[in-house]
Parts: sequence; structure tokens; C-alpha cells
Amino acid sequence: MLTLLETAKTAQFGNPVINISIFCVFVIATMGVVIAVSRNADKKAAASFYTGGGAFSGRQNGLAITGDYLSAAAFLGVTGAIAINGFDGFLYSVGFFVAWIIALTLVAEPLRNTGRYTMADVLSFRMDARPVRTAAAISTLVISFVYLLAQMAGAGGLVALLLGIKSTIGQNLVIGVVGVIMIAYVLIGGMKGTTWVQMIKAVLLVSGATIMAIWVLVYANFNVSHLLRDAIAHHTGGEAILKPGLQYGKDWATKLSFISLAIALVTGPSGLPHVLMRFYTVPTAKEARRSAVWAINLVGLFFIVTFILGYGAIWLVGQSGGGMGNTIINGAPGKANAAAPLLALQLGGEIMMGVISGIAFATILAVVAGLTITASASFAHDIYNNVLKGGKVDAASEVRVARITSVIIGILAVVGGIFANGQNIAFLISLAFGVAAAANLPAILFTLYWREFNTRGSVWSIYTGLITSVVLIAFSPAISGNKSAFFPNADFVWFPLTNPTIVALPLAFVMGWLGTVTARNKADKALQAEMEVRSMTGLGAGEAIVH
Repeated sequence: MLTLLETAKTAQFGNPVINISIFCVFVIATMGVVIAVSRNADKKAAASFYTGGGAFSGRQNGLAITGDYLSAAAFLGVTGAIAINGFDGFLYSVGFFVAWIIALTLVAEPLRNTGRYTMADVLSFRMDARPVRTAAAISTLVISFVYLLAQMAGAGGLVALLLGIKSTIGQNLVIGVVGVIMIAYVLIGGMKGTTWVQMIKAVLLVSGATIMAIWVLVYANFNVSHLLRDAIAHHTGGEAILKPGLQYGKDWATKLSFISLAIALVTGPSGLPHVLMRFYTVPTAKEARRSAVWAINLVGLFFIVTFILGYGAIWLVGQSGGGMGNTIINGAPGKANAAAPLLALQLGGEIMMGVISGIAFATILAVVAGLTITASASFAHDIYNNVLKGGKVDAASEVRVARITSVIIGILAVVGGIFANGQNIAFLISLAFGVAAAANLPAILFTLYWREFNTRGSVWSIYTGLITSVVLIAFSPAISGNKSAFFPNADFVWFPLTNPTIVALPLAFVMGWLGTVTARNKADKALQAEMEVRSMTGLGAGEAIVH
């Protein structure tokens, strides 16, 4: 077998025949599951397409939420971030995990009790529906698109690594294939089929990562100190990988960027539309709580595992390559995203690498399918039916529009993924979290827990959070002005932080409050009372509200 340093130069790891065979097995198997579970589903029913009929148990939905939440960023991106930046990379794991406390305690149950299909159902419940639904739908579409960019970038980098595809055209074709398969999942299976794929993927991903972590510990004689000592010896940063500051401690801007990133990671998941939509696939509030408990346990286990995988990649990849692990990983196609597959290659050879990479590929396919359903549901249910048609469209027509929208979203995701190819996907996900936190979370919390909150406050909060976060990202070092930026050869930076949440989130809260207290039309007390009863008791949950 070639050394990792030699294979880095040839841009190929493992056996392409084995890798593509395992990919095909995963795709065929999951497509078979999608076809089987959706065979008896009502293809024209909105509840079936959007929420799988609300027929999943808490355990099943918890697995599906885990599958949605543990995207390519969690496995490839976080492992790579730890392998490159040590402790600073592990902060992604901590943030992703802690975020579930907010989701479990404040959002999951009342959201499920109040809404039907989308986040906008909740936000518009006691408001003037048209402007609030429009704002919420636009927010959902923007966040879903940014999240899709990260998954598509992961697909391009992963397959480039495993198949030795050096040409830009070849990698773009791979991203196109991912888009086609994603659209097929959505059109054939809807939410029911996608949920089963997520459940399978969650089991495979958590199991595969855990096996790899145990394998690393076997090499280290189950001595974490031994593991960290050898990681220090195979990283150019030395002991700095065990301390904060390697990535975010250079100057005041990077330190503030870290604080902003931490806020985004902790608050963002409670505003992610595709995660929130998962709570509608269970029949009762009790099952929604069980979903969140299952998810937080599995997610917690997984992110403990990423600590071992990240430092294990530094040590074992560096040891095999005869150099520094972070340097070898950065020299591979996909850069930081290659850390987990390279570790698998070192642990179990080409077969292990193919299996782990196949799981990662299945992860990408499942997450993009879930995102596509969320975005298409938001457009069809919120904008087309409730805003443009006044809620008078029949379910079959609405689902037909959702299916057409999913195809359009798939095409846009492919185009965006081509531009995002090569970016660190954990970082791209953090940007999506920042937008979700600022645009959605203040409006959600105000709607659920502030009786006086009204239409103007909701619209001001959503648009302020959305526009502020997007504009600040566009003019930040994340997009231009340095070699690792989205546009490395351009420089139009004026906002110094790489993450906007520290500015955008408080501003969205303030504007939500200001819009509420300055509005002439006050909150509807009758609808507020009904919403409070639904959110706290579950009575009337899932029923439409007309006003």
C-alpha cells in the first residue's frame, strides 16, 4: 500500500473500485428502503409528504433527528477541525451537543403542539398570517440553501478523495449525481421514506464512529494520555492543540469570532427548520419529548467519539505518513474533511475506508433529502398555499407544487455546491447555524412565551436577524480576503468577524421587542390563549387555525 504522503500527491486514497462499489450498495439499499416504506403512503396527502403521517414513535424519530443533526459537518467536518486545530476544533462538538438543552427544554414540545407542518405554522398562529408566513418561509429557504451548500461541498470533497477525481469537471459531476439521488429520495419517499433513511444512517454513523474510536483506543492501550501525547508529537502546533487559541486566539477579531461561533452553535439548532420539522412526525407531545431525549443521548455519544477520532487522526495519519498528521490531512483532496476517511484507511485498510466513507456519503444523501423536503414544504405550504392562494388550495395540488419545488431546489443546491466545493463543511454549517439563530430563534421564543408579541414584532425580528446575518457574512473574512475564504482572490471585507451571531442575534431580539411595543395593532388575546393551551397541553394539536 502506498504511504499517505505518496497518495496525497496522487490524490487518491484506497481502492476506487471498492469505494464506488460500497457507495452503490448504500444507495441501492437505502433506495430500496424508501420504495418499500412509502409503497402504501398516500402520495397526494400533505401530512404524508411533509410529516410521514405523524406515525413515528419517539425512539424512531429520535434516531431520525440524530440522523438529520449529525450531518457531514458532524462527522467529516468536526473530526477534521479537531485534527487541524485541536481544542479549538473540539469546540464545535461541545457547541453542537449543548445546543440540545435549549431544544429539549424550550422548543420541542410546544412547537410540536402548536404547528402542523412547518415552522411558519407556529410563528403565524396568533399573528396576521400572510406577512409572518412570508418572512418565515424566506428564512427557511435561505437557511436550507446555506446548509445544502455544506452537504454538497462535503460530497464533492469526499468522492474526489476516494475516487481520485482531480478535475473540477469530474467533481462537479459527482455533486450533480448527489443532487439527482437526493431528488429521487424526496419524490419517491417523501418524509416517511426520508425518515427511514435517516434512522438507518444514524445507526450506521454512530456505530461506525464508535467502532473507529474504540480501535484508536486499542492502539493507545486505552490510555487517553498516551493518545494525546502522540497527537502532540505529530502536529505542527505541538502542545497548543490541547489549549484554546490555536485557531481563535490570534487577535481580538478571532477571539470575538470564537464567542460569536459559540453562540451560533448553541442557539442555532433550535432555529433550524429541518430539525424543527422533525417534531411533527410523532403523534403526541410525549413522543416529541422522547424524540429529543433519544437524540440528545445519541448526539452526546457521537460528539464524545469525535474527540478521539480527531486526535487519533493527528497521531495515526501522521505516524503512517512519516510526518505531521495535520499537514498530511491538509494536503489531501478535501483537506480537513479527509481526516476521518484517512483515519479509517490507517485503521482497517481499504475496506474500512470504503465502509466509513460510504456511511459518510449516505449521511450527505439523507441530510440533503431532509433539507429539500423542508424547503419545498415551506414554499408550497406557506408561500404558495397560504400566502398566494389564501389557504384554498387542495392537498393534492399543494403536494404537487412541493414536488416541483424539490426539483428546483435540488438544481440550485447542485449549482451552489459546485461553488462551495473544497470549503470546510463544519465552518459552512456554523454559518447556517448563525443565520438560523438570528432569524428564527427570537421569533420562536417570543411567540411561545411572550403574550404581547405581535405581527410587527415577529416580522421585524425575522427580517432583522436574516438580513443582518446574511449581510455580515457576505462582507466577512469567511467570504473574501484570505486564502481559506469562499472567494480567496477577492477582498470586500468590512466586518471583521467570521461569524455574525454576536451582532445579529441580540439585534433580532431588540427589533422583535421594538416592533411589538410600537405596533398599533396589539396581540390577539383569544388566539394567544388558544395557543397557550395547545402549546402546554397538546389539546387541538395538529389542527389548522383559520383567521
